[in-house]
Order: sequence, then structure tokens, then C-alpha cells
Amino acid sequence: MVNPGWADLDRGLFSISVAAELAGLHPQTLRIYEREGLLDPARSTGGTRRYSRRDIGRLQEICALTADGLNLAGIRRVLEMQEETRLLQAEVARLRLLAGDRVATRPPDRDTAARPRPGRGAEPGPRPD
Repeated sequence: MVNPGWADLDRGLFSISVAAELAGLHPQTLRIYEREGLLDPARSTGGTRRYSRRDIGRLQEICALTADGLNLAGIRRVLEMQEETRLLQAEVARLRLLAGDRVATRPPDRDTAARPRPGRGAEPGPRPD
């Protein structure tokens, strides 16, 4: 049986040396990334860094971005924009569900079905010269 903690992507499981080896980096590089705000590993009760599986994935993403030529400030901005995009996508999904619920519960309006919608199917009028 697999340890239930392994399924939790955010649970700090790895020491800095193991995390560095998994990411193919030097442990000092992980400390720099943390100091620069690119990474925030969990801490044990004794203060030891504990890296999660999600942290390892983020390290791999940082490595790919540095390989593409981005500096740490650029990587920070990319990661911020990815997080913002994720939050906006979740909000759009929530609003779509909400709108779908409203459409499903609203009785059909016979008047709106017969009326042409503005900008659709109507011939454009003469253009002013």
C-alpha cells in the first residue's frame, strides 16, 4: 500500500539534498531560489526545509525557464502570470457554472427568442459620408 502522504502534492517530503538531486541542481541554488521568492518549501518543526512533489515540479519548470535564457526576475514574473492565469481560469469556470445554473432554471422567454439580437442578421444601414 502506498503511504497516503505521497498522494498529497503539497506535503513536504524531501530534504534539500534530495530535492536538489531530483531537480539536477546544487542545494545552494535551491536556497537562492527561495531567497528570490521563487520557491517556499515547508519547514519541519526543527526548521529544516522540506520540499514537496509540487516544489520539485516548480524547480524543473524554473530549470526549463533558465535554459530558455530567462533571468530570475523574468522567471518570477512568468510564475506570477501563470498563477494569475490559473486563478482567472478558475473564476471563469465558476462563473460559467453559475451562468449555466441560471439559464437552466430560468423559464424560456418567448419574446427574446422572436426578437433579432443587435448586430446579428440585420442589414447595415447607410454609412455617413
